[in-house]
Amino acid sequence: MLNGIRSIFGFVIYPLQTIASTPSELSLWVEEEFHSHQSLIDENETYRTENLLLKAQLQKFTSLQAENIRLRSLLKSSRKLSDQILIAETITVDLDPYKRQIVINKGQRSGIYAGQPILDAYGIMGQIIHPGGPSSTAILITDPSHAIPVQNNRNGLRTVLYGTGSANLLEVQNLPNNADIEVGDLLITSGLGGRFPEGYPVAVVKKIKRDPGQPFAQIIAEASAHLEQSREVLLVMNSDRKIPKNDAQEHTQTQNNTNEAEQ
Repeated sequence: MLNGIRSIFGFVIYPLQTIASTPSELSLWVEEEFHSHQSLIDENETYRTENLLLKAQLQKFTSLQAENIRLRSLLKSSRKLSDQILIAETITVDLDPYKRQIVINKGQRSGIYAGQPILDAYGIMGQIIHPGGPSSTAILITDPSHAIPVQNNRNGLRTVLYGTGSANLLEVQNLPNNADIEVGDLLITSGLGGRFPEGYPVAVVKKIKRDPGQPFAQIIAEASAHLEQSREVLLVMNSDRKIPKNDAQEHTQTQNNTNEAEQ
């Protein structure tokens, strides 16, 4: 009899116990779910941060790879030159719209001098105008105040290229309409004036306009050098000048590193 009453009582009280315990269990379940969700958020944030850092590192690796390719091109070009050369890096670009000048990280301490030619892997860029101690200012061939003696690589015709102030365009002035010059002709340094050594690429003729009513043809050429892109430059040393020992060692080490990378 007593057992029967207990069974009936248990049967009646069980739903009440279940209902009474539900809020507590629900609370624990919600708390566990909240902690799990928060853990997922924290973990996701950690992965997002790591992904951002990895992307940043990848950008740096891409930049280093591009720099390595540029240095290879420079050093391949330097091997073709009989002149002494020194590698420098562009650190500042003049933002004056009427000037085309850059600042490089080599100066008089490295043997840099006024009038020294600079070039990249593709052609003449300009010349040094203000050598400082640790750095120097160079004027680009497209500067409106710059002129460079050139000759047509096809037939030896001599003329002068003047800067236009444009990013990469130059012009030939005072060349008669009947002059033997054509679109696509490569203009190289003539060596006249003693400033630029003979035989370096300067520009390629892009446009010629011959007006019968005018005595001279209008000739536009595009610079061979990558004036707006090149970060590293070559400086050509005169035969009577020597690269300082420290810079010579640096240049030799750069060549060795590049040779190892190529292998």
